[in-house]
Amino acid sequence: MTNGAMTDLLSLGDERNREVFASLVKEYLGTGQPVGSRSIARDFSHPVSAATIRNVMQDLEQLGLLESPHVSSGRIPTETGLRMFIDELLEIDNITREDRLAFQGLHAEDDPKALFNKTGMLLSRITGGASLILAPKLHASISHIEFVSLAPDRAMVVLVTSDGAVENRIFTPPPGQTPSSMQAAANYLNSIAKGLTVTEMQALVAKGITARKSELDSLTADLVQRGIAECHVSDGDGERLIVRGRARLLSEDSDAQDLEKTRELLDDLERKRDIARFLALVEEGEGVKVFIGSENRLFSLTGSSLVTAPYTDRDGKLVGAVGVIGPKRLNYARIVPIVDYTAHLIGEIMASETH
Repeated sequence: MTNGAMTDLLSLGDERNREVFASLVKEYLGTGQPVGSRSIARDFSHPVSAATIRNVMQDLEQLGLLESPHVSSGRIPTETGLRMFIDELLEIDNITREDRLAFQGLHAEDDPKALFNKTGMLLSRITGGASLILAPKLHASISHIEFVSLAPDRAMVVLVTSDGAVENRIFTPPPGQTPSSMQAAANYLNSIAKGLTVTEMQALVAKGITARKSELDSLTADLVQRGIAECHVSDGDGERLIVRGRARLLSEDSDAQDLEKTRELLDDLERKRDIARFLALVEEGEGVKVFIGSENRLFSLTGSSLVTAPYTDRDGKLVGAVGVIGPKRLNYARIVPIVDYTAHLIGEIMASETH
């Protein structure tokens, strides 16, 4: 659809129509106001009448690239028009030295939560939008495991992680449990699990029990399998999505209905209701992505835009993302490189530190 519109745009008068369209979108992104023919004619690359500009704008409107929000007003780009401009005509600025310097302090953060909180606040302040930071799942490794008998038909597995957290889980042990079988089960798990996450331990045990049948009697093996089935450490998804700069969106010059929709969106995000959707957006591919208005369900109600980029860990695995939400008239030329730079910077910090 966008490629066809671009072909039609060029066929209507080649570079003149392209320049009219680009000039109108740039002015709209800068002011947020409908753009008239006189404004475009005044700054055109060569002398051209306002009437000629109006004719081109009418053609662009018929192509679905522009629309007139009010009778006798100027034009603004449609979502289709904005998408074409971003994909085909947007000239990305280089991130400025001033913006780079603003992020310098991130390297000094050795606490993951502080790192992501500071990143979110910086992104919001620098871009003027609300920021989203999707932090990695921070799985602590296993430090120690114990089995405790509570009754003939009840036992508890105690899991201590490297960050000092203690998880207790009640489970039903196999009939005939003894103190020696519990100790043997704990010894086995401690011999293989130290330094692993719970998920890694469970995968290893699933394979290892069969391989070490000669070392473990059936009672101990059964106890191990039942015990680790109950082991889990909270994924912390509720703390993964960090939203900063909410007030920057709510202070936009929008009508009451738009403000209410934006408020609902941010409330949902802060309650973590839409983390699955944001994860899906992140996992769709590499590099910076721009989502405009109704292009995705997460922002379709508010007409907001999202500029987002994923970052990776030291193994090159995609583990999170950074993003900026704002009105459709975002300064994409400036914000796209800022988001891209931030994502790469967070990835570098993640790779160099033990976050």
